[in-house]
Amino acid sequence: MSRLVLAIDTATPAVTAGVVRLDGEVTEVLAEQVTVDARAHAEQLTPNIVGALGDAEVAVDRLDAVVVGCGPGPFTGLRVGMATAAAYGHALGVPVHGVCSLDAIAVGTTGEVLVVTDARRREVYWARYRDGVRIDGPAVNAATDVPGGADAVAGSPEHAALFDLPRLAPVYPSAAGLVGAVADWDADPDPLVPLYLRRPDAKPQAAPR
Repeated sequence: MSRLVLAIDTATPAVTAGVVRLDGEVTEVLAEQVTVDARAHAEQLTPNIVGALGDAEVAVDRLDAVVVGCGPGPFTGLRVGMATAAAYGHALGVPVHGVCSLDAIAVGTTGEVLVVTDARRREVYWARYRDGVRIDGPAVNAATDVPGGADAVAGSPEHAALFDLPRLAPVYPSAAGLVGAVADWDADPDPLVPLYLRRPDAKPQAAPR
């Protein structure tokens, strides 16, 4: 069965939108637009979606599904991506599949691989994979507290550099990786759940006495 999928991720500084065609075992990225700017999730996501659809020459009403990275990531970034994905799914009446954004980076890797992204506060979000399948995490820790055992590292370049391991090419979740992280396209997707892993930095002000 052939599917046209809109892939979205805002869990990292990369604001990613892509259009992917699935045809059996074949995955074809028709178009992808990525803006690397940790402060531009809200401003860039919709233009990137519209641009990717235009480059792919796919009308929005032809989409069969949406896939979105659910983190781990910062509160604001995840909220933008997941709310947008849910809105497209609701408007088009198509399923929305949520995936772990670290899983999307790990798709296609072989051996024991550590994937890390920026968690700020001198910490990293991490998960460990064996042949692309997650075996530990996701979690958030200082780099020195991340369990060992991996043979290579992928993910955010400045944070991957904290580990004395060979570096792999994947840096941010890609459209192909997001689609590849979906376990079962024929199953009804679970509700979207953001992987914050810790409380947001912003806190409500105390009520006046």
